[in-house]
Amino acid sequence: MSTPESRTDAGAVYRRYLSAVMLHGHASAKACDLGATDLYALNLLELEGPMTPGVLGARAGLTTGPTTRMIDRLEEAGYVRRVPSPDDRRKVIVEPIGKPVRLDEVMTPAREEIGKILRGYSPEQLDVLFDYFTRAAEAYRQAVDDLRATS
Repeated sequence: MSTPESRTDAGAVYRRYLSAVMLHGHASAKACDLGATDLYALNLLELEGPMTPGVLGARAGLTTGPTTRMIDRLEEAGYVRRVPSPDDRRKVIVEPIGKPVRLDEVMTPAREEIGKILRGYSPEQLDVLFDYFTRAAEAYRQAVDDLRATS
């Protein structure tokens, strides 16, 4: 439901939402004994599949040294492994092989609450929401690429 505040200050409402999502991500990572960037990297690998350390680091916003240390931590924890690239044996690919045992437990309460909220929308409203999520995600990825290109 739209509220008077959401209609007059949509930017503030949206920033509060993004802040809550980010805070939940940080708290979830900590509850799983991970850093937020480590959990983000696992999410990238789960969503997009195996990738080179360079691509993973770039997507996570890390330089080569921190990327190597992050992959070392994730590998030591049993969440990823490095395998030779099928295209070039000199390169490696990072692939997901596990996830934190507590991740589903940690994420379930928020997922259930979000599910309740979504069940309150009509199929047409859900179509609009998911169209927005898809298009906004691409807009943010493009904005990141643009920022990196000019930095």
